[in-house]
Amino acid sequence: MSIRPRRSVLYMPGSNERALEKAKTIAADALILDLEDAVAPDAKVSAREKVCAAVKAGGYGRREIVIRVNALETPWGAEDLMAACAARPDAILVPKVARPGDIISAAKVLKSQNTPERIKLWAMMETPMSIINVHDIAAVGTEPEHRLSCLIMGTNDLAKESRARILHNRFAVVPWLAMTIVAARAYGLEVIDGVYNDFKDNLGFREECEQGKTLGMDGKTLIHPSQVGPCNDIFSPSDEEVSWSRKIMSAFKLPENVKKGVITVDGRMVERLHLVMAERTVSIAEAIDDMQMAV
Repeated sequence: MSIRPRRSVLYMPGSNERALEKAKTIAADALILDLEDAVAPDAKVSAREKVCAAVKAGGYGRREIVIRVNALETPWGAEDLMAACAARPDAILVPKVARPGDIISAAKVLKSQNTPERIKLWAMMETPMSIINVHDIAAVGTEPEHRLSCLIMGTNDLAKESRARILHNRFAVVPWLAMTIVAARAYGLEVIDGVYNDFKDNLGFREECEQGKTLGMDGKTLIHPSQVGPCNDIFSPSDEEVSWSRKIMSAFKLPENVKKGVITVDGRMVERLHLVMAERTVSIAEAIDDMQMAV
């Protein structure tokens, strides 16, 4: 089982060369080099050039590199997408995905540019229409030619468009988060939680990370490097979880248990669905260890 950790996904403004360089030293699992919200209209073209040059130059180690382009219908979108294809990041993040066609159109551009199949598409889920159509959008991921691998929650935009208030428990937005998670899992996609705006509120941030993990998120998008450490800590499997998972895997490998659907481990009933969960936990833990050794 090959899994890539996406515990911490840090937005970096594409117009800021110092930030792009600093990102090479930040222990985030993934970096979103942003050409959209973080960049003023008069800086869009310059930001595109800076981001694509940085990606081509490399130096980001094992971090997953994602370029967020402007929407195709904007004056910058088409050129952003073609430039991102040429830069060869790990993924391209499509903003304001409202319908399956938004991803399909982007995938056609990637194909037209002979972009390697390893380069995937991520989708921003940030409008009411995104949530209404989340099932159909996620279903696009079943076709390899569409390259969709990850959904990103845009909770700030969702709040703006819906007029919901994001309080400390996110009561108003939890249903949208849950709907997206279920759709993502139904079609084998990853899903990353939205940002926490007050980067100085460490306690509130940790609580929201815990909530996202409980809901089933794979990680969280971040707006400040100080959020990376706590986020990595919370979304990493604990030593106890890894130890228990290894015990389950070992038990099912015993000759007497290989063909069984249910066994007992340390007095607890364990099914094969628990074996699948255990294998994923161990795979994530090993991938995290590999990343840390490579830094």
